[in-house]
Amino acid sequence: MKKLDKLIIRSFIGPFILTFAVVEFILLTQYMLKYLDELVGKDLGASIFGELLFYFSLNMAPVAMPLAVLLSSLMTFGTLGEHHELTAIKTSGIALPRILRPVFIFAALLSFGAFFFNNNIVPKANLKAYSLLWDIRQTKPTMNFKEGAFYNGLPGYSIKINEKLGDGGSVRDVMIYDHTMGGNNTKVILADSGRMFTQHNDAYLVLELFDGNIYVNQDDAGFRSSSEQFVRQRFDESRIMFSLSSFDLNRTREEYFSENKMMKNINELNVVTDSLTKMAVEEKDKYITNVDPFYMYLKVDTTRSKFGGRVTIDKEADLDLPAVTANTLVMAKNKARNIRTFTASYIERVNSTVRESNNYEVEIWKKYTQSASILIMFLIGAPLGAIIKKGGLGVPVIISIVFFIVMYVLSILGEKWAEESLLPVPVGMWMSNAILLPIGLFFLYQARHDSSLLELDVWRKIMARLKRNKL
Repeated sequence: MKKLDKLIIRSFIGPFILTFAVVEFILLTQYMLKYLDELVGKDLGASIFGELLFYFSLNMAPVAMPLAVLLSSLMTFGTLGEHHELTAIKTSGIALPRILRPVFIFAALLSFGAFFFNNNIVPKANLKAYSLLWDIRQTKPTMNFKEGAFYNGLPGYSIKINEKLGDGGSVRDVMIYDHTMGGNNTKVILADSGRMFTQHNDAYLVLELFDGNIYVNQDDAGFRSSSEQFVRQRFDESRIMFSLSSFDLNRTREEYFSENKMMKNINELNVVTDSLTKMAVEEKDKYITNVDPFYMYLKVDTTRSKFGGRVTIDKEADLDLPAVTANTLVMAKNKARNIRTFTASYIERVNSTVRESNNYEVEIWKKYTQSASILIMFLIGAPLGAIIKKGGLGVPVIISIVFFIVMYVLSILGEKWAEESLLPVPVGMWMSNAILLPIGLFFLYQARHDSSLLELDVWRKIMARLKRNKL
């Protein structure tokens, strides 16, 4: 590797690592905010949340990579241009494509690596992340006894504490409804005061009650009646132990989530897509057979006489033709209505199968398009940085955000249109890259020919000249 290549690679690697970390953090934070309400208050420990963040960070990497390449390319070549290093290199006879070559090779290797990462690592990370998220969602929040309100988080009990003292464990005026024996409030415990603490490595909650009464409903029927009797038992001190196993995080088997499209690689997605496509075709072919029983055919005897003449109807036959016609019209309307309802539901079922097939095919093409967008973002960022000659985090950040938003919007539109069969799936998924690629090539052409069309100083001079002419 020549010294020029080493210089450019070193100038690129630092901003790339920095921007990738920043973009990854921003995307991960934005994504996790959706689940914030479901994560807080579970007291699951830093290790569980660290594991969840790690898996979701792997999920965000393919999305963060193109933006990181775009921003770091703009910063690198903008800084080289701002410090006149790019001009000095060009003056020595080295063309711009040769200057861009080492970073282009790096971006190409990064694109291939991102494809294999997206196909092999991301599905496994998604499986672990979403299975863990599901288990966290099912986990109960930690106990939070509010003064004057019933707490129903412990199975079989409703507990009301009217006053919590400042030491964190002492309480006053306690009421407990015990439903563990079945029936309607068959056991009620009232206590003047009490104390709460945990035992056996926080596996059990112990509630010590002082100076209270226990009321037991001895009605075997389980409902109030005129013959209902209560038994009251007074106590000076009583202890109740509650199991906290329902607050533990119980891990679900990961294979229960493996059928989701986000948990499959390309080969597995192809199998599902082919099956769904075949199913949709078979459903379309069966429509005529399935709708045929809804039709009622009127069988008319068209037999001719042995002499070749037409069969005539006896005029004296007793036929009520208006009644027959009205009855036939009613039957025809009912049949038409049934056929329309059946056809609508049949079309919806077929469209649902096609839509599901498109969803899996979209996931296949997404692994290719996300990797290819890394190269396209480089083709936009590198020559544009050489043109505007501005480094740092000012202008490059603004330009990067603009192009990233354009890429993101086009990608979402293409994906939605592909899922709804408004566009063929490959066309919809490659639409964003196909639109941005000519823009990148245009910037590369302008930078190679030292065009001043996109330089900020040129536009400032033009604007200043226009203001002077107006004055």
